[in-house]
Amino acid sequence: MSEGKKLRLVDLSLPIRNASFDTQEQHIEYTDHIEMGRLRAKAYGIQPDDLPLPGVHAAMERVTLSTHAGTHMDAPIHYGPTSEGKPAKTIDQIPLEWCYGDGVVLDFSWMEAGRVIGVDDLKDALKKIDYQLKPGDIVLIRTDRWLDFDKVDWVMRHPGMGRESTLWLIEQGIRMMGTDGWGWDIPIPTMAEALKNGDKAAFFPGHYAGRDKEYCHVEKMARLNELPAHGFKIGVFPILIERASGGWCRPVAFVEE
Repeated sequence: MSEGKKLRLVDLSLPIRNASFDTQEQHIEYTDHIEMGRLRAKAYGIQPDDLPLPGVHAAMERVTLSTHAGTHMDAPIHYGPTSEGKPAKTIDQIPLEWCYGDGVVLDFSWMEAGRVIGVDDLKDALKKIDYQLKPGDIVLIRTDRWLDFDKVDWVMRHPGMGRESTLWLIEQGIRMMGTDGWGWDIPIPTMAEALKNGDKAAFFPGHYAGRDKEYCHVEKMARLNELPAHGFKIGVFPILIERASGGWCRPVAFVEE
């Protein structure tokens, strides 16, 4: 942090919650202080009124959750069993160095749902912000579709990355990427329809690019519209889940003002 500069922290995540329009499983069972007092008193062999505050203990939640629900990071093993001809990394094998760096926001908020972001689109977006990518940058694809989080068709509203555009970023030395759309690729039903019509290359091309070149991306981010195009740091550290294909994370941007 530069001397005399104030640091603004920006939360780039969406919440895990009940009644979400996310199609990935997520359910929270809440147990309040009174119920926990009753349950724990029985387990401890005491009466609820014996507790320091009679009948009241510590609240708790039980969560049933897909590793790809909410704001999360996809590990290379999510894309396929191998990457670059080697066993693909699980989320607990991701180097921490990949998860912190200079953030770069590329604005595709103008792009319609279902459109594939190509290499030329990336180059044009970089030209608009007068920025040249360097190894270790964390590239964020801004769609502003996080604003549709409470809409029933949220999963159908985003543009997405393609194979060539994903590989091009990796070739620039980018290992970590992210999007505030529901997914890295275009909406799944759109890809599935193309696959049914015989276009295999249209099915998860951005994800499957990770079978050839190793990288990670974060999906379902938020508030990328509150960030400058570059000149800030970002951390996207995933929860350590043994042998998992993904892990929840709470990305935070560190913006000097």
